[in-house]
Amino acid sequence: MQVDDFDFDLPERLIALRPASPRDAARLLHIPAGKGLADKHVRDLPEMLRPGDALVVNITKVIPARLTGVRKRAGGQGAKTEVTLTERLGPVDWRCFLKPAKRVKDGDIIDFNGVTAKVSERQEGAARLVFEVAHERMETTLATLGTMPLPPYIAGKRAPDAQDNDDYQTLFAQTEGAVAAPTAGLHFTPELVAALEARGVSFHEVTLHVGPGTFLPVKVENIKDHKMHGEWGQVSPATAAALNKVKGEGGRIVCVGTTSLRLIESATTEAGEVRAFEDVTDIFISPGYRFRSAELLLTNFHLPRSTLFMLVSAFAGLAEMQAAYAHAIANDYRFYSYGDACLLELK
Repeated sequence: MQVDDFDFDLPERLIALRPASPRDAARLLHIPAGKGLADKHVRDLPEMLRPGDALVVNITKVIPARLTGVRKRAGGQGAKTEVTLTERLGPVDWRCFLKPAKRVKDGDIIDFNGVTAKVSERQEGAARLVFEVAHERMETTLATLGTMPLPPYIAGKRAPDAQDNDDYQTLFAQTEGAVAAPTAGLHFTPELVAALEARGVSFHEVTLHVGPGTFLPVKVENIKDHKMHGEWGQVSPATAAALNKVKGEGGRIVCVGTTSLRLIESATTEAGEVRAFEDVTDIFISPGYRFRSAELLLTNFHLPRSTLFMLVSAFAGLAEMQAAYAHAIANDYRFYSYGDACLLELK
């Protein structure tokens, strides 16, 4: 299939710059298999799920990974440089994206308001960055100097602020390591969790540290030539056993977000058994993929031509998702990270 098959026109006015308040007031488009679309709200989830169903939530926590500093080079003037940390290599050692990347050289020092870091291994917009701070001060340094790494379609319209420190973190966030939020989880409130548990729906935790590749464009014409970015994930033995028990008792696995779905699929055998998993996954899901685990997917509305729109098209059908997105656009649903959601049933 061609990337063009996953294109659509989205009015810029529908890109959400702030989340709904309260979070579970976001709209929810129900896309049942073989049935008509239904306009709901996220707070309606308890009546849409069954007792015995299992929600899989990603407990990754977004770090304040975006920093602005001044690049310094011997004999040269300082120049503003933007850095987005993408992967931790050691206590004070990071892989990062640089902007403007072409002007940064190996050996350059970047000064972040008195905290310096040295650049090395620069290639194709990325580099290695070692901070000159004590190991135990790395977290407090990021908390002081860094801001939330908002997606480019938000950051291009406004600067991150203190409100984003809460808004861009899910209720389930525990384990630091993500540079993008698992955005389907942003819709949950304590009240919604309580209502779902009262309904007999269980919650099960996994970790997938979402990387910056989630925003990278697909640069090939044929999707079979696309190489997915790798992200570290973990499914504990206890979670794997619990999900297998749910399936054995007739319950459905409901993945909260594409990150949870990609991780659970990586951990599930061809026979449908969920196993413990702790590794990097680069699974790329597109139409033709046979799902082994989840029967439902709660997710936001995604970018045209993106791997995430390819994933939801694999889950619910390309024609069905094209129709659903056309309905969402016609009815002013809000798109992307801070936008509304949809609940998909496996085709």
